[in-house]
Amino acid sequence: MKKYTRQSKILELISKREVETQEELAEGLKAMGIDVTQATISRDIKELRLVKVMSKNGKYKYATIGQSQEGITDRLYKIFENSVVSIDNAMNVVVIKTIPGAAQICASAIDYMGVDEIVGTLAGDDTVFVAIRSLESVEYVLQEFKKNIR
Repeated sequence: MKKYTRQSKILELISKREVETQEELAEGLKAMGIDVTQATISRDIKELRLVKVMSKNGKYKYATIGQSQEGITDRLYKIFENSVVSIDNAMNVVVIKTIPGAAQICASAIDYMGVDEIVGTLAGDDTVFVAIRSLESVEYVLQEFKKNIR
């Protein structure tokens, strides 16, 4: 139980501030009343699958794999914005036409959007099919896509 409490505190620390080193993690945990060795911190980093990513200020910080995807997500949205040629729908399937070769990366961008009404995507070379949970949700999903195309 102690391990899970410590690991949840580590996740809390790296989500609230930029932590660059294991020493900073140990200091942060100590401030929370948790004494820990460097070896334990190292093991926790491995178990939590933390990665070092570059922060906006140019320094490296610890992040979860999901947090490390933030920069990628921004790039995916930019590619989505620049690659979509048209958006249409047939019942609860949205059909997105892209420039040649861009459908798969546009489908990845859609997957990263995290829209609950989207059941899944299927991409070819220049076409993405997006399955929408219900007919009632189609208009909402279309608006979400259009927000990402300026």
